[in-house]
Amino acid sequence: MLAASYPVLDAFLTMLYFFLFIIWIWLLITVFIDIFRSRDIGGWAKALWVIFVIILPFLGVFVYLIARGGKMHERAAQDAAQQQKAFDEYVRQAAGTPGSDSASQLAKLADLKAQGVLTDAEFEDQKAKILSS
Repeated sequence: MLAASYPVLDAFLTMLYFFLFIIWIWLLITVFIDIFRSRDIGGWAKALWVIFVIILPFLGVFVYLIARGGKMHERAAQDAAQQQKAFDEYVRQAAGTPGSDSASQLAKLADLKAQGVLTDAEFEDQKAKILSS
């Protein structure tokens, strides 16, 4: 009964309007996030942009995208690169430190043994401690 009174084209247009509304909300949130994350504009300019976007939402978002859209992309790319750098550093620290630390400690022990500072028994004891940790 409902299908007869609601044509396919109307259903398609309803879905289209729904998705356009979702895209609009996503753009609005993205613009607000960019306004508050932006370090190259001051507090008063941020307040003016927020007021402009709240009072005239369509015009405010489109003007913001035209005026600062390129910088939005640059900031997003910088943030992504910074996050990737921090992640890589964390992975290097978490995965690389124990192995390289043990290797450097063993090299120092070998140098001390070669210099005659450590005896063979002391060298083996220290080596066992390093390898067990």
